[in-house]
Amino acid sequence: MPKSFVSAKYLFGAAVWALGELSLSGCGHALPKVEGFDAATWRADPFACRDQRRAAVPILVRAKEQLYEARANDVTALLGPPDEEELRANTEKVYYYYLEPGSQCEARHPRSGAACLSLRFGPLGTVTEVLADPLKPTAQP
Repeated sequence: MPKSFVSAKYLFGAAVWALGELSLSGCGHALPKVEGFDAATWRADPFACRDQRRAAVPILVRAKEQLYEARANDVTALLGPPDEEELRANTEKVYYYYLEPGSQCEARHPRSGAACLSLRFGPLGTVTEVLADPLKPTAQP
């Protein structure tokens, strides 16, 4: 094998690796602190069965622009693991976080029609869409 071929092959591989590193490191951003959002309370209420996420919904909706282009691991660090995750074609996925109690609070956590926060991630692994279902009114004493 000619020496120049090996060198060209090596240089090509190094260039591909460097481009990959640059493109991956430039994708998305770290989430800034969401002012007024109590992440610990949110994460302590999986599936929203204790109805403690409801209070945080307006804060998240107001700050939803901050979630766009955030990386999946940063979203998980803020909101905890999703209550449900849907994998789609082309390496896209959607995280679902329940916002109010519903049938998902039963044993085995069946899929529910309760209001959800949906975060769609594109092929680059960053948030491309943020949707929040309207909450049902709570009974006032």
